[in-house]
Amino acid sequence: MTPTDFTPWASLAGGALIGTSAVLLLLVTGRIAGISGIVRRLFPPYGATAPVEAGTFLIGLFAAPAVWTFVSGEAVHQTVTGSLSLAVVAGLLVGAGVFAARGCTSGHGVCGLARLSRRSIAATAIFMATAVATVYVARHVVGG
Repeated sequence: MTPTDFTPWASLAGGALIGTSAVLLLLVTGRIAGISGIVRRLFPPYGATAPVEAGTFLIGLFAAPAVWTFVSGEAVHQTVTGSLSLAVVAGLLVGAGVFAARGCTSGHGVCGLARLSRRSIAATAIFMATAVATVYVARHVVGG
């Protein structure tokens, strides 16, 4: 099992940037920064509702690691499974959760909680409980 580094300053900065971007998106466009909703606006039948804005937001998400590397000189390290079947199953489960919750973790967990939305509070509690159970099973039951 690989330990997770404790990075309080980087985590605080990342959280502040996420919160700032969510507030700015809401102030400028009146839209919630939920990634599933932003991606949905790129495809029919929702494609007519600000696709350039949605595309720009997504480009920013993908460009952020390159910007971080340029500014800090530190490479971004992500751990992603090498198993295609595991990635497909995980993606389908996440998609089912987004569909069932009528939104994603960013929309509910960042924006919904800030607005004290009861639906977002319930969805985030379920997301977090599922995440805790998944990590426990993956690390302690299936193998480490």
